Amino acid sequence: MCTEKLHKHHRRPLQQSLCKLHHKPDRRSPANKLVTVALISFLQAMLLVYLSYKGNIWEQIFQISFIIEMINTVPFIITVFWAPLRNIFVPVFLNCWLAKSALENMINDLHRAIQRTHSAMFNQVLILICTLLCLVFTGACGIQHLERAGKSLTLFDSLYFCIVTFSTVGYGDVTPKIWPSQLLVVIMICVALVVLPLQFEELAYLWMERQKSGGNYSRHRAQTEKHVVLCVTSLKIDLLMDFLNEFYAHPRLQDYYVVILCPTEMDIQVRRILQIPLWSQRVIYLQGSALKDQDLMRAKMDDAEACFILSSRNELDRTAADHQTILRAWAVKDFAPNCPLYVQILKPENKFHVKFAGMFCLLDHVVCEEEFKYAMLALNCVCPATSTLVTLLVHTSRGQEGQTSPEQWQRTYGRCSGNEVYHIRLIDSKFFGEYDGKSFTYASFHAHKKYGVCLIGTKREDNKSILLNPGPRHIMSATDTCYYINITKEENSAFIFKQEEKHSKGLSATGVYDAPSRLPVQSIIASMGTVAIDLQNPDPPADSSKLALPTENGAGSRRPSIAPVLEIADSSAILPCDLLSDPSEDETNQSDEEGAPAIECIKGYPPNSPYIGSSPTLCHLLQQKAPFCCLRLDKGCRHNSFEDAKAYGFKNKLIIVSAETAGNGLYNFIVPLRAYYRPRKELNPIVLLLDNAPENHFLEAICCFPMVYYMAGTIDNLDNLLQCGIIYADNLVVVDKESTMCAEEDYMADAKTIVNVQTMFRLFPSLSIITELTHPSNMRFMQFRAKDCYSLALSKLEKIERDKGSNLAFMFRLPFAAGRVFSISMLDTLLYQSFVKDYMILIARLLLGLDTTPGSGYLCAMKVSEEDLWIRTYGRLFQKLCSSSAEIPIGIYRTESHMFSSSEFKDICKESQVSVEDCEEPRDRRESWKEKTAHRNSTGSDQSEHPLLRKKSMQWARRLSRKTTKPPSRAERINQQRLNLYRRSERQELSELVKNRMKHLGLPTVGYDEMNDNQNTLSYVLINPPPDTILELNDIVYIIRSDPLAHVPENIPGAPAGAKLRQDYGAETRDETHL
Repeated sequence: MCTEKLHKHHRRPLQQSLCKLHHKPDRRSPANKLVTVALISFLQAMLLVYLSYKGNIWEQIFQISFIIEMINTVPFIITVFWAPLRNIFVPVFLNCWLAKSALENMINDLHRAIQRTHSAMFNQVLILICTLLCLVFTGACGIQHLERAGKSLTLFDSLYFCIVTFSTVGYGDVTPKIWPSQLLVVIMICVALVVLPLQFEELAYLWMERQKSGGNYSRHRAQTEKHVVLCVTSLKIDLLMDFLNEFYAHPRLQDYYVVILCPTEMDIQVRRILQIPLWSQRVIYLQGSALKDQDLMRAKMDDAEACFILSSRNELDRTAADHQTILRAWAVKDFAPNCPLYVQILKPENKFHVKFAGMFCLLDHVVCEEEFKYAMLALNCVCPATSTLVTLLVHTSRGQEGQTSPEQWQRTYGRCSGNEVYHIRLIDSKFFGEYDGKSFTYASFHAHKKYGVCLIGTKREDNKSILLNPGPRHIMSATDTCYYINITKEENSAFIFKQEEKHSKGLSATGVYDAPSRLPVQSIIASMGTVAIDLQNPDPPADSSKLALPTENGAGSRRPSIAPVLEIADSSAILPCDLLSDPSEDETNQSDEEGAPAIECIKGYPPNSPYIGSSPTLCHLLQQKAPFCCLRLDKGCRHNSFEDAKAYGFKNKLIIVSAETAGNGLYNFIVPLRAYYRPRKELNPIVLLLDNAPENHFLEAICCFPMVYYMAGTIDNLDNLLQCGIIYADNLVVVDKESTMCAEEDYMADAKTIVNVQTMFRLFPSLSIITELTHPSNMRFMQFRAKDCYSLALSKLEKIERDKGSNLAFMFRLPFAAGRVFSISMLDTLLYQSFVKDYMILIARLLLGLDTTPGSGYLCAMKVSEEDLWIRTYGRLFQKLCSSSAEIPIGIYRTESHMFSSSEFKDICKESQVSVEDCEEPRDRRESWKEKTAHRNSTGSDQSEHPLLRKKSMQWARRLSRKTTKPPSRAERINQQRLNLYRRSERQELSELVKNRMKHLGLPTVGYDEMNDNQNTLSYVLINPPPDTILELNDIVYIIRSDPLAHVPENIPGAPAGAKLRQDYGAETRDETHL
């Protein structure tokens, strides 16, 4: 026991001594470690100073990081040699600034390693946060340490004091008590006043730059929301608003985002528009190039629903603008192969690079501006106001424009402008579902009669081609896709069918015409005459007109009727078109034209196309190409000596085209006017008035067409206009010049064109001038009258419609409504609308004749003459055309006489001391006449007031077309005579100028008629009018005629001889077509 106690007694001091030996190095180890770290930091700082030395040692010494390193490392190193300094306070918390600098360098190295771009904003925000944390941390630690000499503060109180102080609140509940603490606060505030503004300035600068460039479209948003990308060279306010208004006009696109990718900086007007709440939440502007993958990545092009690439039509070099568009299309297709492209090309020869570059598929759509422009201008010459018709069809509208106007024509015109093209499968349709197994013509007529819907085309399920009016031999199938014109699509009209089903339960189905209808009672009564079928003479004579009055039966007890539209086509009951109805045209017309040079023509395909990608069209061609010298109108050659249009002795009126250069797009102006379906006797000579002489490759392309000439000259030279035969012309087409598109002020690009057209409008008032403008807003200057009160009223109406958000505010301008002015920018909506209706480009090309699909019809027009007024209504005209010639009417071009109230008229009345009230009396009478006309057009009640047509139906139709007016008073006659005298004196002066120039050029003056003008008329387009619309004299009806080469009737036993002759001729024509 004693031994164990002794061992324990000796063992305890040993353990205590070992513990002392063990704990002694532990107490010194932190100090040794700090000294070691300080020594390493000091050596590193000295090494960096040495490596970054560039000749100025003081610059390196006075760096903030070097000073902080010296403050935090030198005291620790000195304590190794001088022990009393070990109790000195070293502000180690200042190392937070070194940590901040190291963090910045580390982030920069990280971005450099992972190749991250566009992180300047992130870096600057991180630097600002670190700076604030370092200031607060340094102040809190310094004050907490210094206040130990006075009233001791906790670390939390110090932190609270720093935050309150830096935020400039200053409650005063915690304050430094001793002067060192106060001095530290002063120093920290000075440092904050210097450092923080610099950081905020840098952040604000980066934010502004990011706003200019647009930032990024987040990947999360791109995957959860739908968006489209709009790529443009320069973004103008008109282009932006046209795109946004048309794109968001469709209900299913309301949740889409629009990302604009543009290489230029956003201008002030665009910025102001994009700040509107309506657009600011849905439109994102990115400054960048489509040729850079990083910019396409910013726009999330690979997740986009579609990409619209628009060309800059304001460029002086339009070919260069197309080259830029092509590169953008290639870049987008390379980056995002599955993204559908909607590309706008200016020159037709450049379409080849987009169409055949391996990227043209079913999802890609290309609109060539010059192709559509020239084809539309050409059809304007033979089908008036085709440009207005197509423009209204491709614009989205609800038909509410002009409904508050007191003018009847504006209300009717605005309501019909809401018609658009829609599509639906036959099996899913209530409009067309009942016509499965019936002919296309039958379905079109009855759908229009019942629902006011105009069926214009169809597409088979196994065929990708759309056929416009395939004819009565086309049998509708349940899987066919139907294309129709209506105010709204069928899906939005479902409630109508429910009402009809309820109403039809109590009706007995006794016939086709007992089906439910939305038409007024008077319209149904008026159309009952169409049920009467003349069974004794079902086949019209071969030489009769399509709208000819039916032959009376027996003693005249039967009233004239219209044959019904058959469910299944009867070949013998359909009048063939012009190509097949007049087989002797080619042989007899030449002999009838005495004095005119004999021109031998054939039907075939043009041998030379000026560019790749043009659709082949069967045309009237010369048997032998004309020499280039014979194409010059104003100079004779060894083949002929003619030097002006009068010497040629043309039977038809001329069509003059004024253009700057003979571009390849001008070829598309000639082809529709020389198409095979136009009768040769109706072909108009075409004169190209060019500022610059055409090149040989263009002459090679047009030398095969009959009666096509060119002449060097300009429209601002009266001598050139007279030499090219303007007094013998029916239409003058003025094409916008490329050299004027780059004006200093954008809207001044049309100034020269407008002034020149105004001059010709005064010199040749009877001439129909069709003008193309760059900006649609400039059409208000066409046919400008400074004191025209009616034009001022239309201007106010345009402003009202624009304030209501209408996309067609300019539609009520008289030149546009009449088809006298056109701007290619109006067709931009065709490309935008194709995103929802992918068939719109193809249908527009078929209507304009740019594409010719076998079996598809074409657009033409017919004029309602006095002998045709027996039909009375548009619905009966629809049936007459469908039953006789299988043609589908789609609209009316109507011209009305209108006495414009002008303040000039009032001024003349004041000069003659006649009261203004007397001058206003004609307008009151005109308004009363308008009310009568409006009542007649809006209701069909007066149809029952007139007897049905009998033997004297022609005389009744003439009486119906006359407008009874109250005889004018003596004062009105005097005022009108004075006004006519005033106008006559001005016209006489202008006519003398023209005649003198004609005499100087050696031209006869007998053809110049200065008094024939149409200044007191207005014209407008009615698309798909209601069936009870009353036909008026000189109405021009737009019709889609079936392809005469699609279905050639076979030899039927017992057919008339005339029918067999037409069949043989059709077979010959078909053989020529195959060749």
